[in-house]
Amino acid sequence: MPVSVRDRAGRLAIIAGGGFLPLYVAEAARAAGDEPFVICLKNETDRDFSSFDHAIAGVGDLARIEKLVREKGVRRVVMSGAVRRRPEWRDIHPTWRTLIQVPHVVKTLLSGGDDTVLQMVIGLFEGMGCQVVGVHDIVPALLADTGVMTRHHPTGDDEGDIQTAATAARLLGELDVGQGAVSVGGRIVALEGVEGTDRMLLRVAELRGEGRISARRRGVLVKLCKPQQDVRADLPTIGPSTIRSVIAAGLGGIAVEAGRALVLDKQEMLALADEAGVFVCGIDAGLPGQGIR
Repeated sequence: MPVSVRDRAGRLAIIAGGGFLPLYVAEAARAAGDEPFVICLKNETDRDFSSFDHAIAGVGDLARIEKLVREKGVRRVVMSGAVRRRPEWRDIHPTWRTLIQVPHVVKTLLSGGDDTVLQMVIGLFEGMGCQVVGVHDIVPALLADTGVMTRHHPTGDDEGDIQTAATAARLLGELDVGQGAVSVGGRIVALEGVEGTDRMLLRVAELRGEGRISARRRGVLVKLCKPQQDVRADLPTIGPSTIRSVIAAGLGGIAVEAGRALVLDKQEMLALADEAGVFVCGIDAGLPGQGIR
Protein backbone atom coordinates (compact mmCIF):
# COMPACT_ATOMS: atom_id res chain seq x y z
CA MET A 1 0.00 0.00 0.00
CA PRO A 2 1.52 3.41 -0.93
CA VAL A 3 2.59 5.71 1.89
CA SER A 4 0.47 8.87 2.01
CA VAL A 5 1.96 12.37 2.15
CA ARG A 6 0.50 12.68 5.60
CA ASP A 7 2.27 9.53 6.85
CA ARG A 8 5.58 10.62 5.32
CA ALA A 9 5.33 14.06 6.91
CA GLY A 10 4.15 12.91 10.35
CA ARG A 11 1.33 14.23 12.49
CA LEU A 12 0.46 17.91 12.44
CA ALA A 13 0.26 19.97 15.63
CA ILE A 14 -1.48 23.33 15.68
CA ILE A 15 -0.20 25.82 18.26
CA ALA A 16 -3.42 27.75 18.89
CA GLY A 17 -3.42 31.33 20.07
CA GLY A 18 -6.44 33.61 20.15
CA GLY A 19 -8.96 34.36 17.41
CA PHE A 20 -10.68 32.33 14.72
CA LEU A 21 -7.59 31.43 12.69
CA PRO A 22 -6.48 28.31 14.65
CA LEU A 23 -9.96 26.80 14.28
CA TYR A 24 -9.95 27.51 10.52
CA VAL A 25 -6.58 25.77 10.26
CA ALA A 26 -7.71 22.77 12.31
CA GLU A 27 -10.87 22.32 10.25
CA ALA A 28 -8.99 22.72 6.96
CA ALA A 29 -6.34 20.20 8.05
CA ARG A 30 -9.05 17.69 8.96
CA ALA A 31 -10.81 18.25 5.63
CA ALA A 32 -7.49 17.54 3.87
CA GLY A 33 -7.15 14.17 5.63
CA ASP A 34 -5.08 15.12 8.67
CA GLU A 35 -6.24 14.61 12.24
CA PRO A 36 -4.37 17.47 13.89
CA PHE A 37 -3.38 17.67 17.52
CA VAL A 38 -4.12 21.12 18.94
CA ILE A 39 -1.96 22.66 21.66
CA CYS A 40 -4.14 25.39 23.17
CA LEU A 41 -2.06 28.15 24.70
CA LYS A 42 -3.17 28.87 28.24
CA ASN A 43 -4.98 32.25 28.62
CA GLU A 44 -4.71 32.84 24.86
CA THR A 45 -6.88 30.29 23.03
CA ASP A 46 -10.50 31.47 22.99
CA ARG A 47 -12.21 28.94 20.66
CA ASP A 48 -13.70 25.52 21.35
CA PHE A 49 -11.42 22.66 20.29
CA SER A 50 -13.35 19.93 22.10
CA SER A 51 -13.97 18.10 18.80
CA PHE A 52 -10.21 17.79 18.24
CA ASP A 53 -7.50 15.92 20.10
CA HIS A 54 -6.10 18.77 22.18
CA ALA A 55 -4.26 19.77 25.33
CA ILE A 56 -3.49 23.02 27.17
CA ALA A 57 0.02 24.33 27.76
CA GLY A 58 1.48 27.61 28.97
CA VAL A 59 3.25 29.76 26.36
CA GLY A 60 6.58 29.29 28.13
CA ASP A 61 6.10 25.68 29.26
CA LEU A 62 8.63 24.15 26.88
CA ALA A 63 8.87 20.94 28.90
CA ARG A 64 5.14 20.20 28.60
CA ILE A 65 4.98 21.20 24.94
CA GLU A 66 7.91 18.96 24.01
CA LYS A 67 6.42 16.09 26.03
CA LEU A 68 3.12 16.46 24.13
CA VAL A 69 4.93 16.65 20.78
CA ARG A 70 6.75 13.40 21.46
CA GLU A 71 3.74 11.58 22.93
CA LYS A 72 1.54 12.47 19.96
CA GLY A 73 4.11 11.67 17.28
CA VAL A 74 4.14 15.23 15.97
CA ARG A 75 6.50 15.96 13.08
CA ARG A 76 4.91 19.11 11.66
CA VAL A 77 3.94 22.27 13.55
CA VAL A 78 1.91 25.28 12.46
CA MET A 79 1.60 28.37 14.66
CA SER A 80 -1.62 30.33 14.35
CA GLY A 81 -3.62 32.92 16.25
CA ALA A 82 -2.72 35.85 18.45
CA VAL A 83 -0.47 35.69 21.49
CA ARG A 84 -1.16 38.85 23.43
CA ARG A 85 0.90 38.22 26.55
CA ARG A 86 4.53 37.26 26.72
CA PRO A 87 5.30 34.88 29.59
CA GLU A 88 7.19 36.10 32.63
CA TRP A 89 10.58 34.50 33.26
CA ARG A 90 9.07 32.48 36.12
CA ASP A 91 6.59 30.91 33.67
CA ILE A 92 9.34 29.44 31.46
CA HIS A 93 9.80 25.73 32.13
CA PRO A 94 12.66 24.37 30.00
CA THR A 95 13.55 20.82 29.12
CA TRP A 96 17.00 19.50 29.97
CA ARG A 97 17.87 19.96 26.31
CA THR A 98 16.85 23.63 26.32
CA LEU A 99 18.10 24.51 29.82
CA ILE A 100 21.24 26.14 28.48
CA GLN A 101 19.09 28.35 26.22
CA VAL A 102 17.01 29.83 29.05
CA PRO A 103 19.00 33.10 29.42
CA HIS A 104 18.64 33.70 25.66
CA VAL A 105 14.94 32.78 25.73
CA VAL A 106 14.21 35.11 28.65
CA LYS A 107 16.14 38.00 27.07
CA THR A 108 14.34 37.53 23.75
CA LEU A 109 10.89 37.37 25.36
CA LEU A 110 11.55 40.50 27.42
CA SER A 111 13.21 42.71 24.81
CA GLY A 112 12.97 41.12 21.36
CA GLY A 113 10.58 42.24 18.64
CA ASP A 114 7.80 39.94 17.49
CA ASP A 115 9.81 38.59 14.54
CA THR A 116 12.79 37.87 16.80
CA VAL A 117 10.54 35.98 19.21
CA LEU A 118 8.96 33.97 16.38
CA GLN A 119 12.37 33.02 15.00
CA MET A 120 13.35 31.77 18.45
CA VAL A 121 10.12 29.74 18.79
CA ILE A 122 10.60 28.23 15.32
CA GLY A 123 14.13 27.25 16.32
CA LEU A 124 12.88 25.57 19.49
CA PHE A 125 10.38 23.46 17.54
CA GLU A 126 13.00 22.56 14.96
CA GLY A 127 15.20 21.48 17.85
CA MET A 128 12.45 19.04 18.81
CA GLY A 129 12.78 17.47 15.36
CA CYS A 130 9.66 19.14 13.92
CA GLN A 131 9.17 20.87 10.59
CA VAL A 132 7.50 24.25 11.07
CA VAL A 133 5.05 25.05 8.28
CA GLY A 134 2.98 28.14 7.52
CA VAL A 135 -0.78 28.56 7.76
CA HIS A 136 -0.79 29.10 3.98
CA ASP A 137 0.71 25.61 3.55
CA ILE A 138 -2.34 24.16 5.29
CA VAL A 139 -4.99 26.58 3.97
CA PRO A 140 -3.62 28.20 0.78
CA ALA A 141 -7.07 29.60 -0.09
CA LEU A 142 -6.74 32.10 2.77
CA LEU A 143 -4.01 34.06 0.98
CA ALA A 144 -5.04 37.44 -0.43
CA ASP A 145 -5.22 37.75 -4.21
CA THR A 146 -3.83 40.65 -6.23
CA GLY A 147 -6.37 43.31 -7.20
CA VAL A 148 -9.67 44.61 -5.88
CA MET A 149 -11.85 42.00 -4.15
CA THR A 150 -14.91 44.19 -3.55
CA ARG A 151 -17.51 45.97 -5.68
CA HIS A 152 -16.08 49.32 -4.62
CA HIS A 153 -12.72 50.45 -5.96
CA PRO A 154 -10.18 52.89 -4.49
CA THR A 155 -10.44 56.49 -5.66
CA GLY A 156 -7.43 58.48 -6.80
CA ASP A 157 -7.07 59.89 -3.27
CA ASP A 158 -7.28 56.37 -1.84
CA GLU A 159 -4.48 55.22 -4.14
CA GLY A 160 -2.30 58.05 -2.85
CA ASP A 161 -3.03 56.99 0.72
CA ILE A 162 -2.18 53.37 -0.17
CA GLN A 163 1.23 54.50 -1.42
CA THR A 164 1.86 56.57 1.72
CA ALA A 165 0.68 53.95 4.19
CA ALA A 166 2.56 51.15 2.39
CA THR A 167 5.81 53.11 2.72
CA ALA A 168 5.18 53.63 6.43
CA ALA A 169 4.18 49.99 7.00
CA ARG A 170 7.34 48.78 5.26
CA LEU A 171 9.55 51.00 7.45
CA LEU A 172 7.63 49.94 10.56
CA GLY A 173 8.19 46.31 9.63
CA GLU A 174 11.91 46.86 9.19
CA LEU A 175 11.97 47.96 12.84
CA ASP A 176 10.12 44.73 13.81
CA VAL A 177 7.35 46.78 15.44
CA GLY A 178 4.11 46.15 13.53
CA GLN A 179 2.52 45.45 10.16
CA GLY A 180 -0.10 48.15 9.68
CA ALA A 181 -0.33 51.87 8.99
CA VAL A 182 -3.18 54.30 8.33
CA SER A 183 -2.92 57.27 5.99
CA VAL A 184 -5.59 59.96 5.71
CA GLY A 185 -5.20 62.67 3.09
CA GLY A 186 -1.60 61.67 2.45
CA ARG A 187 -0.68 61.94 6.14
CA ILE A 188 0.21 59.02 8.42
CA VAL A 189 -2.18 59.15 11.38
CA ALA A 190 -1.57 55.76 13.03
CA LEU A 191 1.05 53.01 13.18
CA GLU A 192 0.37 49.55 14.57
CA GLY A 193 2.19 48.55 17.73
CA VAL A 194 1.66 45.79 20.26
CA GLU A 195 -2.03 46.71 20.58
CA GLY A 196 -2.90 45.14 17.21
CA THR A 197 -4.90 46.35 14.23
CA ASP A 198 -8.38 46.63 15.76
CA ARG A 199 -7.18 48.73 18.69
CA MET A 200 -5.10 50.92 16.39
CA LEU A 201 -8.26 51.54 14.34
CA LEU A 202 -10.20 52.31 17.53
CA ARG A 203 -7.60 55.00 18.20
CA VAL A 204 -8.18 56.39 14.70
CA ALA A 205 -11.94 56.46 15.33
CA GLU A 206 -11.39 58.35 18.59
CA LEU A 207 -9.07 60.87 16.91
CA ARG A 208 -11.65 61.32 14.15
CA GLY A 209 -14.34 61.96 16.77
CA GLU A 210 -12.12 64.55 18.48
CA GLY A 211 -11.57 66.38 15.19
CA ARG A 212 -7.85 65.54 15.12
CA ILE A 213 -8.37 63.76 11.79
CA SER A 214 -10.27 65.39 8.95
CA ALA A 215 -13.88 64.25 8.62
CA ARG A 216 -13.80 65.13 4.90
CA ARG A 217 -11.08 62.66 3.94
CA ARG A 218 -11.53 58.90 4.04
CA GLY A 219 -8.11 57.31 4.45
CA VAL A 220 -6.79 53.78 4.07
CA LEU A 221 -5.41 50.95 6.21
CA VAL A 222 -2.43 49.06 4.72
CA LYS A 223 -1.06 45.82 6.20
CA LEU A 224 2.20 44.36 4.91
CA CYS A 225 4.38 41.44 5.87
CA LYS A 226 7.58 42.64 7.55
CA PRO A 227 10.49 42.60 5.04
CA GLN A 228 12.54 40.21 7.19
CA GLN A 229 9.58 38.16 8.43
CA ASP A 230 9.51 34.39 8.32
CA VAL A 231 6.25 33.72 6.46
CA ARG A 232 5.67 30.56 8.48
CA ALA A 233 4.22 32.65 11.32
CA ASP A 234 2.23 35.82 11.97
CA LEU A 235 1.22 36.78 8.46
CA PRO A 236 -0.91 39.97 8.33
CA THR A 237 -4.54 38.98 8.76
CA ILE A 238 -7.86 40.70 8.04
CA GLY A 239 -11.44 39.57 8.44
CA PRO A 240 -14.94 40.81 9.27
CA SER A 241 -13.81 42.46 12.51
CA THR A 242 -11.24 44.47 10.53
CA ILE A 243 -13.98 45.74 8.21
CA ARG A 244 -16.11 46.77 11.19
CA SER A 245 -13.17 48.64 12.70
CA VAL A 246 -12.40 50.34 9.37
CA ILE A 247 -16.04 51.46 9.09
CA ALA A 248 -15.99 52.81 12.66
CA ALA A 249 -12.78 54.71 11.88
CA GLY A 250 -14.36 56.28 8.79
CA LEU A 251 -11.78 54.83 6.43
CA GLY A 252 -12.40 54.09 2.76
CA GLY A 253 -10.74 50.71 2.57
CA ILE A 254 -7.96 48.22 3.18
CA ALA A 255 -4.94 47.18 1.14
CA VAL A 256 -3.00 44.05 2.09
CA GLU A 257 0.02 42.34 0.60
CA ALA A 258 -1.11 39.86 -2.05
CA GLY A 259 0.19 36.35 -1.45
CA ARG A 260 1.55 37.26 2.00
CA ALA A 261 -1.60 38.17 3.96
CA LEU A 262 -4.51 36.05 5.19
CA VAL A 263 -8.18 36.82 4.59
CA LEU A 264 -10.55 35.18 7.08
CA ASP A 265 -14.28 34.64 6.53
CA LYS A 266 -13.84 36.13 3.08
CA GLN A 267 -17.47 35.92 1.99
CA GLU A 268 -18.78 37.63 5.14
CA MET A 269 -15.96 40.17 5.09
CA LEU A 270 -16.60 41.20 1.48
CA ALA A 271 -20.37 41.38 2.06
CA LEU A 272 -19.79 43.78 4.97
CA ALA A 273 -17.39 45.85 2.88
CA ASP A 274 -19.76 46.02 -0.10
CA GLU A 275 -22.67 47.08 2.09
CA ALA A 276 -20.61 49.86 3.70
CA GLY A 277 -18.97 51.10 0.47
CA VAL A 278 -15.51 50.00 1.63
CA PHE A 279 -12.91 48.51 -0.69
CA VAL A 280 -10.46 45.67 -0.06
CA CYS A 281 -7.53 45.01 -2.39
CA GLY A 282 -4.34 42.99 -2.61
CA ILE A 283 -1.19 44.86 -3.62
CA ASP A 284 2.41 44.09 -4.47
CA ALA A 285 4.49 45.37 -1.55
CA GLY A 286 7.19 46.61 -3.89
CA LEU A 287 4.67 48.34 -6.17
CA PRO A 288 1.74 49.35 -3.92
CA GLY A 289 -0.38 50.60 -6.82
CA GLN A 290 0.05 47.41 -8.86
CA GLY A 291 -3.17 45.58 -9.61
CA ILE A 292 -5.51 48.02 -7.84
CA ARG A 293 -7.58 48.78 -10.95
